[in-house]
Amino acid sequence: MPRSLAALLLSLVVLAGCAVATSGASTATIGSERLPVSVSRPEEPGPFPAIVIMHDCSGLGPRSSGAPGRWAQELVGRGYVVVMPDSFTPRGHADGVCTTPVSQRRTDVTPAQRARDAHEALAYARALPGVDGRRVGIMGGSHGGTTTLTAMMAPEGDSDSLAGDKRSGFAAAVALYPRCLDAAAVYRPVAPVLILIGAKDDWTPAEPCRKLAEAARAAGQPVAIKIYPGAHHSFDSSRPERYVAARINSNAPGGRGATTGGDPVAWADSIREVAAFFERHLGQTKER
Repeated sequence: MPRSLAALLLSLVVLAGCAVATSGASTATIGSERLPVSVSRPEEPGPFPAIVIMHDCSGLGPRSSGAPGRWAQELVGRGYVVVMPDSFTPRGHADGVCTTPVSQRRTDVTPAQRARDAHEALAYARALPGVDGRRVGIMGGSHGGTTTLTAMMAPEGDSDSLAGDKRSGFAAAVALYPRCLDAAAVYRPVAPVLILIGAKDDWTPAEPCRKLAEAARAAGQPVAIKIYPGAHHSFDSSRPERYVAARINSNAPGGRGATTGGDPVAWADSIREVAAFFERHLGQTKER
């Protein structure tokens, strides 16, 4: 069996085991590519709101952080259909891109590219039986969090290739520890956005996100932020805190090295925040 096919099948197995009540792995067409998509759903017939989860830089293969699966489990338990596209495996990055410089990546897996994946996943979710297509949100952590912010950014005009998709797109978004860049322009999302990030994050620091949210709110934009004192990057992980010197990090001396690790207090609070946020913007769901 070719290695690429084996990696793809392994990714699908991992995806299928990420959450309870999984309906099975399907294949969605995104442009000329076919990305594997995991669908997890409550056992009841619905209709349900849905969430598209965009994975982090570790992907959904054998080296996945596991955080997308944790969130899928939580959200399915609260009455959401969860759709998780794998942006990396078909593009030759089954092991993720956390330690791979952009110059060495064989294909484009930037947040801008993955924003297109997100909107393709949205269309796929809306076509699923038992999904209320008017109530679909998006969330993601780290690379997936930046992808989420990008997918939600209001188009400046019809020159934006995703202009139509964005205007009729996601109803709400949660970005977990995204990379927020300092910019002169105010961030203007097409729907409400919540940012959750750790104060001790040395990979995607909280301060640029605080400034982004503050400027957006001052301009009347629906952007909220919560910063967790003492929490590092990947506070929603089940794994202990650790520093990995090989991670690509533009915020570190020499461009490498970052700390990740779960924070039980931040994780528990983030569940409450995410559940309340999506319930407010996507409608009533069942309690866990």
